Amino acid sequence: MTKPAISRFPVPEISSLPEDIRTRILAVQEKSGFVPNVFLTLAHRPDEFRAFFAYHDALMDKPGPITKAEREMIVVATSNANQCQYCVVAHGAILRIRAKNPLIADQIAVNYRKADITPRQRAMLDFAMKVSMQAYEVGDADIETLAGHGFTEDDVWDIAAIAAFFGMSNRLANVTSMRPNDEFFSMGR
Repeated sequence: MTKPAISRFPVPEISSLPEDIRTRILAVQEKSGFVPNVFLTLAHRPDEFRAFFAYHDALMDKPGPITKAEREMIVVATSNANQCQYCVVAHGAILRIRAKNPLIADQIAVNYRKADITPRQRAMLDFAMKVSMQAYEVGDADIETLAGHGFTEDDVWDIAAIAAFFGMSNRLANVTSMRPNDEFFSMGR
């Protein structure tokens, strides 16, 4: 059986890509042992690839009171709500690794309200889901609830930005029919 395409749009050969993109993809391949399909799918449009990953890195790789695992929780919960198979599977793998917990990604994807998380993390995900699904309803009470859990204004911005960014990412992944790499399914289990 032929393996399904990773995107419904053209996927460039790594060797044909601009040097900066090729270098980044090869570095990811060296670190992880494979090239996540998101890199190949988005490389179809180099300028957008650069912008996407610059914003991704600014949101997901920074230190702060919201841990990298918690950032991945936001991605998994909101991506599930947006029915994005690629992001739930890929970021679920990253979450399992970062949280050092083989169960957490599935719990959050299915129903974060019943997951083994703290009240602070639940408040964070409640807000992220509201941003993802009903941002027009966000108000001062939402910010006050987060503050009651110790989140600062910068933290609130980060939660909102991650939910919003991955809303865009989820839509691109769905439109391109981006296929999760098989490797993601077993990572961190």
